Amino acid sequence: MSVSIIIDTCVLISALRSNRGASFKLLSLIDSNKFEFYLSVALVLEYEAVAKRSSQKLGLTDSDIEELIDYLCAVGKSRQVHFLWRPSLKDPSDDFILELAVESECDYIVTHNIRDFTETEKFQVKAITPQKFLNIIGAIS
Repeated sequence: MSVSIIIDTCVLISALRSNRGASFKLLSLIDSNKFEFYLSVALVLEYEAVAKRSSQKLGLTDSDIEELIDYLCAVGKSRQVHFLWRPSLKDPSDDFILELAVESECDYIVTHNIRDFTETEKFQVKAITPQKFLNIIGAIS
């Protein structure tokens, strides 16, 4: 069985900032069949809003961001969340990510904000950094 993940928005933005780190490596592997990547409408809208807000600093146009979002939607597996468990996390604005992870039965939430997801393990979901996830799937060179 494949490993399944949710990619937190901070990892996406980190990948767009630099092509040298683990976040970029993770994004470059998104269609490699090394893992399954899940998303929801709420997560896609957050990706788009945060990326567009940062577009000038990232050196990207709105069109570049829309193309990336379209690509992520094409390669990701979409899920609808039919339940809410709020609040469950320290930062209530992250609850929708946990709900998506539970709905899609994901193994990991890949994030740089591990402390924001300390309550996920009671739902059998582990919060993990991009670097640690790449180690797990054997993608560190």
